[in-house]
Amino acid sequence: MKEEFKLKKPINHIAFIMDGNGRWAKKRLLPRTAGHKEGCKRIVEVIRFCKKLGVKCVTLYAFSTENWNRPKSEIDFLFRYLKEFFDDYIQEFIDTKVRVRTMGDLSRLPEDTVKTIERAKELTKDCDQLVFNICLNYGSQQEIVKAAKEIAQDYKDGKLNLDDLNPETFNSYLYSKDLPKVDLMIRTSGEERLSNFILYQVAYAEFVFTKTYWPDFRENELIECLKEYETRDRRYGKIEE
Repeated sequence: MKEEFKLKKPINHIAFIMDGNGRWAKKRLLPRTAGHKEGCKRIVEVIRFCKKLGVKCVTLYAFSTENWNRPKSEIDFLFRYLKEFFDDYIQEFIDTKVRVRTMGDLSRLPEDTVKTIERAKELTKDCDQLVFNICLNYGSQQEIVKAAKEIAQDYKDGKLNLDDLNPETFNSYLYSKDLPKVDLMIRTSGEERLSNFILYQVAYAEFVFTKTYWPDFRENELIECLKEYETRDRRYGKIEE
């Protein structure tokens, strides 16, 4: 009988760069959209497993500010399928107390997609078992610039004293202000870069890079990443005695 995996170290927040959908599909002589569709199934599995482990927040990099450079047909599919995804799984999120939230500028997204996302957020606003934080039209550099502009405006309006500006107050201007600090950042597909993803938030996160494409990233692959995380000594700048 397979032994059930349990975390030895508590993890509050795991962030994922879900990479490799297109390459997964190409390897199978399928259209790229097939990779995205299969990848959506992994999202639900990851959320279920993380909730089971007691993780408080899962952040997923779903669509970056740079992804607008992709073919329009692929972008249209992504947003159409995103709408279907929430339509299909919203009741499960409600039943299992998973709260949906977003990071990024939704104003550029299709109106019907935004309506679906906002409905999901409203229906799950009181859920308190796990936060499903999805990054859409998100770029970390853009987020930091946005925060800097808001800080400058608050200073100009007399709402902020520069002596009060520190990492904690700066954090309050970010999309992620109400989320726990990221403990672990996982990127699939073998790439080893952040690609403009939560640069400020991962200052002391542990990084794990796996060669597995996201559509193949199942429970066993996540367990291996978590086991790697548990070997890390997180000293936060301190000297080990």
